[in-house]
Amino acid sequence: MKLTTVTQVTIDGVMQGNGGASDEDRRNGFERGGWAPGAGDDETRTFITQTYQRAEAFLFGRRTYELFAGSWGSIDQMRAHPIGVALNQAPKYVASTTLTAPRWEDTTVLRGDLAAAISELKAKPGGELQVHGSGALTRWLLENDLVDEMILIVVPVILGQGARLFPETGPDLALDLVESRVDSKGVTIQVYRPAGRPRYATA
Repeated sequence: MKLTTVTQVTIDGVMQGNGGASDEDRRNGFERGGWAPGAGDDETRTFITQTYQRAEAFLFGRRTYELFAGSWGSIDQMRAHPIGVALNQAPKYVASTTLTAPRWEDTTVLRGDLAAAISELKAKPGGELQVHGSGALTRWLLENDLVDEMILIVVPVILGQGARLFPETGPDLALDLVESRVDSKGVTIQVYRPAGRPRYATA
């Protein structure tokens, strides 16, 4: 399976609280949640829905899994939405050392050697293993060379606070652009493939 990460970010790289200012999203004093709903046009919403629908399976970090399980996995109106249908019909995997009793059906908790477990999932034939949100997991997957494709949905807003997808310091990574589009509301969708270390100009 191809491993694809899908992340909504602001112009300044914030991914925290995209759906709303829930208690979970207010950690570290964050008060600017809910910046993504309604940001894109119908074309972008269709792209996002179709992305979920083509997934063979989903992989989450613990925090994102709990948020999704409490919404897409349990609220009838959200379960009936095409995204909810896709999530509820597909196998779900969670990278967690603390989750013992997942409440969402068809969930497997990955423990122990995470890199080996994910490599085993990727070795399965066909389909796409998708990671939505899950910032810490996405960073770890990139650092461990496990990401095949990366989708960034960039919303034209600057928050000035909040957890960013990439911290101030970390590993460097070159990206090859696969696809780029911008919708009528200024939301851009960038699809990249990791391409090793960047090249730096010498003096």
